[in-house]
Amino acid sequence: MIRNPLLRVAYEHEVNTLFHRDQLALNFDISKWYDCNLEKCPPDVASKFLKFDLDGGTSEFLDKSYEKSNWLFTQVWHSVVRSLTAWFVSTTSINGWLGRGCMFVFSETQFLHLIEKPDTWKGDLLLDLGAGDGTITDVMAPFFTTVSATEVSRPMINRLSSKGYRVLNIDEWSHTGSTYDVISCLNLLDRCEKPNTILKDMRRCLKPSGLAIVALVLPYRPFVESRSAKLQPNETLPITGRTWEQQVTSFICTVAPESGFEVVRFSRLPYLCEGDLSVPFYYLTDAVFVLKPA
Repeated sequence: MIRNPLLRVAYEHEVNTLFHRDQLALNFDISKWYDCNLEKCPPDVASKFLKFDLDGGTSEFLDKSYEKSNWLFTQVWHSVVRSLTAWFVSTTSINGWLGRGCMFVFSETQFLHLIEKPDTWKGDLLLDLGAGDGTITDVMAPFFTTVSATEVSRPMINRLSSKGYRVLNIDEWSHTGSTYDVISCLNLLDRCEKPNTILKDMRRCLKPSGLAIVALVLPYRPFVESRSAKLQPNETLPITGRTWEQQVTSFICTVAPESGFEVVRFSRLPYLCEGDLSVPFYYLTDAVFVLKPA
């Protein structure tokens, strides 16, 4: 038996295939990250599905996640800090302080396919709502002249500002008079107080030819992060159904129209997050919708 805790963790990382990048397909069914059972969707919904696969950008993020999970001294330090601060500081802010927990939804190539633009395309204004540390903003930013973002966590706001993004107040972004080519709202609607209000504000702030990109973890289980607590939001999206396909259909046929949108396409993508001592990465299943003003 290895008594030294750090040596024991190092040994486990060495022998456990979970931490070996070349064993990804052995430990995870990658096809389930991207597949939608179109037979369970109405024809008009199924026709909007855009199928993706594990691409170079996603693989690069996974490579870095595996590498970081094996930085044992760093991971131990992060674990200690989280255990000492988790009772009075939100997980988001802790990650911002530590510079850890980067997220990934789509690659540059996948983003361009979602909005149906060539890699030479250049838009004017992008607004990324709930941008976190800006890792996903970085994917979209090269295709826009001006990039703005919103965020509630002070450490994350500082990280966004350090990247040169204009950070707007969460209570004022929809009242600046600006209209945007693209507004992204990635994994925010199930973690905010008023998701229906945000959707309607997004509709109002889009250019007539603009697009909104909404990523939503399904099944839908909303809560609001408040320090160490998880609270119920003031509003909930009127999503019905139990399966992933049923809830996608509900969003497309009910939620989007009620907010003044039409869904032009959707996809299924893994919502990835850098891991820790326990796992090389975490993931949830995202539905990613591209919407236009109805």
